Amino acid sequence: MASDQVMSTARNLFDELPAAGATAKDLLAQIADESHAVIRLTAIASEKEPHSTLVAVLLQRERAVWVHAGDSRMYHYRDGKLVHKTIDHSYGSRVTEDGELVEGGPEKDRFKNVLFSAIGIGHDLRLDYGELDDLRTGDCFVLASDGLWAYFTEREIGAVVQKLPAREAAAALIQQARTRARGRGDNLSIAIIKLEKAEKPVVRGING
Repeated sequence: MASDQVMSTARNLFDELPAAGATAKDLLAQIADESHAVIRLTAIASEKEPHSTLVAVLLQRERAVWVHAGDSRMYHYRDGKLVHKTIDHSYGSRVTEDGELVEGGPEKDRFKNVLFSAIGIGHDLRLDYGELDDLRTGDCFVLASDGLWAYFTEREIGAVVQKLPAREAAAALIQQARTRARGRGDNLSIAIIKLEKAEKPVVRGING
């Protein structure tokens, strides 16, 4: 229910004309904030605690802007090599022996599914943003829930998206994740964006 609300809010806001002067970051923030508000109202009315992770990327010419909350990840590959990935909003990715919140740490497995931020969570929502200003041919963005990325190394994902077209890469990763999960996997969602060189249009004369 919560993830459906995030998707519905995103579609509606993308379909609307943006406010004058609104930036890509403004739009992504609006998607997160409005989804969060609706889900929180639903939680109060139903006495349940629905929540959803979020990862979204907006591309504009040579620029990419992204936002995430929770443990759905964005990987940015360039020519098959990992350039950047988001850091999960989970205690497993942030807890050290001293209890400090940093990436990695000995308590990772124990707390890997305990989120401190997600859309609809019952306390302050944390959103992390990032951007890139030099998009180029060969760049690839992989957006995936933990039901997918948990079964692959970063290098494995990069190799698949480098080798295959986006749709085929998504299908291959989904199938392999299901096989490795052996029927015990979590929610599995993925989106892949690959920037490829555009083919020159063929110009034909009146006589062909």
